[in-house]
Amino acid sequence: MNPVAATKMSGLLLRQLSQRVLSTSACRGLVAETSANLRHVGSVGGVRYKSTQATDAAQEEKGESSKAISSYWGIAPPKITKEDGSAWKWNCFRPWEAYTADVSIDVEKHHKPNNMMDKFAYWTVQTLKIPVGLFFQRRHMCHAMLLETVAAVPGMVGGMLLHCKSLRRFEHSGGWIKALLEEAENERMHLMTFCEIAQPAWYERAIVFAVQGAFFNAYFVAYVVSPKLAHRIVGYLEEEAVISYTEFLKDLDNGSFENRPAPAIAIDYWRLPPDSTLRDVIVVIRADEAHHRDLNHYASDIQCQGHELKEAPAPIGYH
Repeated sequence: MNPVAATKMSGLLLRQLSQRVLSTSACRGLVAETSANLRHVGSVGGVRYKSTQATDAAQEEKGESSKAISSYWGIAPPKITKEDGSAWKWNCFRPWEAYTADVSIDVEKHHKPNNMMDKFAYWTVQTLKIPVGLFFQRRHMCHAMLLETVAAVPGMVGGMLLHCKSLRRFEHSGGWIKALLEEAENERMHLMTFCEIAQPAWYERAIVFAVQGAFFNAYFVAYVVSPKLAHRIVGYLEEEAVISYTEFLKDLDNGSFENRPAPAIAIDYWRLPPDSTLRDVIVVIRADEAHHRDLNHYASDIQCQGHELKEAPAPIGYH
């Protein structure tokens, strides 16, 4: 075929195709097909959109806030109320996690260093206490907030490492994972309580950031190298926490620090009377620290006697 004939044939073919594609009937068919496809997609995906719309409508009927989060996955947190029927306002803990603190515990107990490991742990804590005391002086609220951001670390680190150990060895932990995580959560709730009372300044937040970062890594290494040393250090840290809160109570009693009403979160968490004060909160927090002191010294004693933690049932719920 010569070039002229080929050009004519191509032009004829293009004209035929353009007439078919751009004809009114073809366009109508295309529109009809597209509409049918959209209706099909709507019928398939309509469950999702209709379910969301139904959820939104249900929320409006129930008078819920317009800011409520709707989820295609059907996840909805349960509505929790107090015993009197009022709404439960705390998302950081639930009513069944609240408890009544045992304030009868001996807050003056002290583990006397018996060997080189104990002495190293004791004097390490005493050395770390010096700069903290010089910086905070009698500013108990700021001191307590720093103390709690550090005190909540050991339980989480120990629980995490025991969790990994349990997975590696295909063995149970004797409940110690849960006990240590309970300790970490309890210490965190101390901080949440203090946050309701005072707001730390920017430089105090910077100190917390630096101290917590350094302590987390140091304690992680210590627990990997010697868990019994790590628990002994925490035991002595908790002894100092008890002393610190005892000094706080003295200043509340002599009027050096205002004994304001207890925060609502503390009243719900420790099941305190409605008319409780800050002093009542410090008393229960000090009791918690004393329990953590005993738990960590006990954990260290178990390992110092040549046993593993899993061989002794953990005191779960021992705040």
